[in-house]
Amino acid sequence: MPQTLQLRRVLKTPALVAFGLAYMVPLGVFTTYGQVTVLSEGHLPIAYLVTIVTILFTALSYCRMASALPLAGSAYSYVQRSFGGKMGFLVGWAQILDYLFLPILNYLVLGIFLHEAFPAIPAPVFVLASILSVSFLNVIGVRLLTSVNFTLIAAQLVFIVLFIALSFSHADLSPEALMRPLMVNGSHLGGLLAGAAVLCLAFLGFDAIATMAEEADDAKRTLPKAIIITVLLAGVIFIAVSYAAHLIYPDWRALIPVQDTASLVVSEKAGGKWMYNFFMAAYLTGVYASAMTAQTGVSRIFYAMGREGVLPKKIFYHLHPRFRTPNRAIIFVALISLTALELSLDLVVSMISFGALVAFTFVNLSVIKHFLINEKRRGAAALVRYGLLPLMGVGMSVWLWTSLATDALIVGLVWLAVGVIWLLVMTRGLSRPLPSVKRDDLSHLLD
Repeated sequence: MPQTLQLRRVLKTPALVAFGLAYMVPLGVFTTYGQVTVLSEGHLPIAYLVTIVTILFTALSYCRMASALPLAGSAYSYVQRSFGGKMGFLVGWAQILDYLFLPILNYLVLGIFLHEAFPAIPAPVFVLASILSVSFLNVIGVRLLTSVNFTLIAAQLVFIVLFIALSFSHADLSPEALMRPLMVNGSHLGGLLAGAAVLCLAFLGFDAIATMAEEADDAKRTLPKAIIITVLLAGVIFIAVSYAAHLIYPDWRALIPVQDTASLVVSEKAGGKWMYNFFMAAYLTGVYASAMTAQTGVSRIFYAMGREGVLPKKIFYHLHPRFRTPNRAIIFVALISLTALELSLDLVVSMISFGALVAFTFVNLSVIKHFLINEKRRGAAALVRYGLLPLMGVGMSVWLWTSLATDALIVGLVWLAVGVIWLLVMTRGLSRPLPSVKRDDLSHLLD
């Protein structure tokens, strides 16, 4: 039977979009700006356009499944209900890599950058302060979190508008200069595709919206709408910023020796040292917002897995009696996040990439299984909507797999092997079914 307390359904579409954008970090466009500008030979806006088309197939699959199964577990819940408990558990286990290690990544970045700004204070102090404050905001509830998200996103958008305005005011606005970043030919195709593979990871966050299904008002309607709006809005921001950056710094070859710090170079060229400082402040604001939303998302996945019984219920399937948030899961994530004091940035990034692509692949497959096989949808429209489009999403995800670094694959496979061992223990060598919640016990969430 479902527990008496339930997550509060208070999030409407604007709040869900804010959640997704905060997770993605609008200023994240600058993270890979130098690398992909060089890869695409100065055609970063087109690389982002390719990325949006690529990611939309998977975003549509998340929309289909979020509408059919509005449960907090996101990919874990979709696969668990479509393919069974064992496959669902393994996908959920892999998905944890994405959601659990993104806040760790954010804490690492906050510690590194704030220590650079205030060298007298050790980086671990900033890491610990961030973990404590983020966890407190998460326990208090999503209403307060939403207000904070709107504020932190607004700070980033102010910088973006100012950066674009300054870029156009200083740039060559001749027709030839304006068209140069948009004109591509066959020789650019390889670089554009390689760049798009890198940029896809900048869109991680639209999928996290699905973890808020049990706190969304009218989830079957608001979740799909918020997912699509978030992808398109982020895409517009990324394209606009990358286009403005090219106008103010058109010589992409000059960025080759400074790829990692190219964002600082173009920010300073746009507005001098004060713009450089503004960028640092706005970027760190975005990273903090991403840490908050990432911890929110992963705590809901743990909550869903605890409800099913594949993780200890006493810890994970528990809500705070006053705030109705999964406070024990939030505290657990905070404790794991303390590893940010020891882990390297490269290792954490590798773990996030692997987990996200496992989830993307199986959410697309879940659409096919749920609608065409389980529900037996028929007709040309159904075959396109629930067959062709998700198959294209699978293909795009497999293509992204080929872009993963060897370290990412090794770390991911080791993590997955640990999950297989835990699965064998729970099922006594696969001889017993996994514990699960009957669909009737979730009827109050699915109807």
